[in-house]
Amino acid sequence: MLPLILLALSILTTAASSHPHPLDPLSPAELIAVRAAVLASPLVRARPLTFHYVGLDEPDKTGVLSYAEARSSSSRTAQLPRRAFVITRAGGQSHEFRVDITNPTAPTVLSHAIHHGAGFPTLTLDEQFEAATLPPRHAPFVESVRRRGLDLDDVLCAVFPVGWFGDAANTDSQKKGQQRRVVKVLCFMAGETPNFYARPIEGVTLVVDLDRMAIVEYKDRVVYPVPKAEGTDYRAGKAGASYTRHAAAPGVVVQPEGKGFHIDGHFVRWANWEFHVGFDMRAGMVISLASIHDAETGARRRVLYRGFLSEIFVPYMDPTEEWYYRTFVDEGEYGLGLWAFPLQPGVDCPANAAYLDGYYAGQDGKPVENKNMICVFERYAGDVAWRHTEASFPDRLITEVRPEVSLVVRMVVSCGNYDYILDWEFKTSGSIKVTVSLTGLLEMKGTDYTHADQIRQDAHGTLLAENTLGLYHDHYITYHVDLDVDGTNNSFVKNVIATRRNTNTPGYGGADTPRRSYWTVSREVAETEADARVDVNAAPADLLIVNPNKKTRMGNEVGYRVVPGALTAASVLDDDDYPQIVASYSKKQVWVTPYRRDEKWAPGLYADQGTGDDGLAAWSGRNRGIRNEDIVLWYTVGLHHIPCQEDFPVMPTVSGGFELRPANFFERNSLLKTRPPRFDQPPFLNCSCGSHSG
Repeated sequence: MLPLILLALSILTTAASSHPHPLDPLSPAELIAVRAAVLASPLVRARPLTFHYVGLDEPDKTGVLSYAEARSSSSRTAQLPRRAFVITRAGGQSHEFRVDITNPTAPTVLSHAIHHGAGFPTLTLDEQFEAATLPPRHAPFVESVRRRGLDLDDVLCAVFPVGWFGDAANTDSQKKGQQRRVVKVLCFMAGETPNFYARPIEGVTLVVDLDRMAIVEYKDRVVYPVPKAEGTDYRAGKAGASYTRHAAAPGVVVQPEGKGFHIDGHFVRWANWEFHVGFDMRAGMVISLASIHDAETGARRRVLYRGFLSEIFVPYMDPTEEWYYRTFVDEGEYGLGLWAFPLQPGVDCPANAAYLDGYYAGQDGKPVENKNMICVFERYAGDVAWRHTEASFPDRLITEVRPEVSLVVRMVVSCGNYDYILDWEFKTSGSIKVTVSLTGLLEMKGTDYTHADQIRQDAHGTLLAENTLGLYHDHYITYHVDLDVDGTNNSFVKNVIATRRNTNTPGYGGADTPRRSYWTVSREVAETEADARVDVNAAPADLLIVNPNKKTRMGNEVGYRVVPGALTAASVLDDDDYPQIVASYSKKQVWVTPYRRDEKWAPGLYADQGTGDDGLAAWSGRNRGIRNEDIVLWYTVGLHHIPCQEDFPVMPTVSGGFELRPANFFERNSLLKTRPPRFDQPPFLNCSCGSHSG
C-alpha cells in the first residue's frame, strides 16, 4: 500500500510549490504525505484511525521573521523545516503526531503522544453525518415520531456537543475516570421547508457514543406541538406572495484600471500594505506578516505577526433538560474551516473580488478542496478618509477631501444554524478593522404558547411564531492578535481617563478661570498579565500596544490603539457555572499574554467536553511579565442576543468588532499625500441609465 501512496505523493508534489512560505497552509501534496506517514507509523496500530486535525506546526517565530526579512531584501533564504501537527483517534484514545514534510515524498513522524487530559478533538464531518442517521433506525425514536403523528420521512437530525458539567452529569463509566466521547442527537421536521431549526421535535434526546457509533441513551421527556412549516422558508420565491416594490436600485463596482491589489501565492499586496493569507481547518482564515510601507521613511514596518479567530462561545440561557448543555464552543467542537462553504460571487463578495481556495484533511486524512473559500476585494463605500472645508477667508472657500478605499479579506462560516461573516479590512491610513457579522437562523424551541399573553413565567426567550420560542443566548467571538508594532517587543498601555477638579491653581494643573472640571490621562503600563485584563465597559480608557524601544521625532512611543467597536458584551453567568468555567475568559473583552507558539485556542486544544484548564484564563493566571516583551492581544466581541420577530425566519445581519489604529506610529497623517480624485473619470461619474419612479 505504501508504494502506491508514495507514487501519488510524487505526482502531487510535481504540481505543488517546491518552496512554500513557512506560514503557507498545508498543500494537498503535504496532506497526503502526512496521511501516509501516520498510517505507516508503528506507533499506533489500532484501527480504524480517524483524522480530526491536520494543520501547520508553525516554525519558531524568530526563524519566520528572519526568513521574511531575508526575503524582503532579496537575500538568499534558507528553507525552514515544514512540519504538521496532527490529532487522530484510534483505540478510544486521542493521538498527537508531529510529522516532518519538508520533503513530501519522504515524510517522517517526529513524535507521538497520547492525550490523557480532559476533552476531545474536533468532531469530523463524517461522524456527525453518520450519527445523525441513527435515530430513524432506533425503534423507540420511531415510536415517538409515530405517537406525535409525524412523518418519519420528513425527519432530519443533527449532532450537538454535550459540554462539560463536572461530576453533575457523569455516568457510571465517567465516575471511574473514563470520559466518554458522546454527543446528543436532536431531530427536527423538515418537509417542505429547509428551515428545520424552526420545527424541533421538542422533548426527544438521543445520546450517541461516537467511538462505538451507537445510541447509548434515549429520552422522550415531554411533548410539545411541532411548529408548522408555513412562514419558515427563507428561499427566494418561497418567503411570501411576491417581492417588495421598495427595493434598492442595483449597483456595480467599476474599476477602469482593473484591480488595485496583487495576489502572489498566499501573499496579498495592495496600496501600502502587504500580508499573508492562510487557512486552518479549525481557525479558518489566518492573517500573517502584515506590514505597511511608510512613505515618510521609505521603509516597510511590521504591524501584525499573526491574527485569527480563536473561538466562538455560544451559551443558551435555558436550564431545562433539553437545553442546559447547549453551550457551544463552535470552533473547537466543529472547526470553522470545515464549515466555510463556497462564497457566492456578486452577493457574498462584490464583482471586483478575487477568490482563494483552501484544503483540509477529511476524516480519512485525504485532502478536501474548499473552492472560493476566501475573497479579497477593494471596498468603495462612499466613505471619507479625511476632509476639511475652510470658510474663514473672505475671498475664497477651501475644500480638500479624500475618499476612503479599503481592502477586505472575507470568509463566511455557516456553522449549523448561524452564519458568521468574518472580515479583515486594511485601510491606507494604517488601520486594520476586524469585523464579525452575524446572520442565519435562530435555534428555536417548541412550546405550547401561541400568543405572548399566555406566558406567565420565564420562558427563556421570545415567542416568534405559534409554538416557536427564540431562546436568549450569547455570542462571544474571541480573536488571537499577535501584534508586532515596529518590532517584536511591545508593551500594553492603558491611558485611563480621569476627571479632575479645577483647583484654580496653575501650579497644580488648574487655571484661574470659571471652568470647574476637566479630564486628563493617567498612563498605566501593564507589568503582568493581571494588569492587562480589561472590561472595556467599566471605565473610559485608551488601550494601546506600544513599542517602548521606538519613538517618533517628538519623543512619543510608536503604537497601535485598540478601538472597541459595536458588540462589547461580557458574560454575566456565575463564575461557578460550568460553561463559565470553560470559557472564563468571556468575563473580559481584552486579555494580553506573552507570546507562546502553542497558546492559540482560548478554551484549550481539546475543547469538546474540555474543562478550560488549558486555555486563555489558565495561561493568564500564571501572571507572567508582559512589559517590553513579545505579547499577544486577545479581543472578544460579545453580544447578548434577545431574539425578536424580525429575526424570524432568518436573521438580518448585525455586526461588531474592533479596530487596530495607528497611534504615534507615523510622524503625521499618513494620508496627507494621497492623490486627489479626478471627478471626470469613473467611478465618480454617475452611470445610471434610467430612473425608477414611485
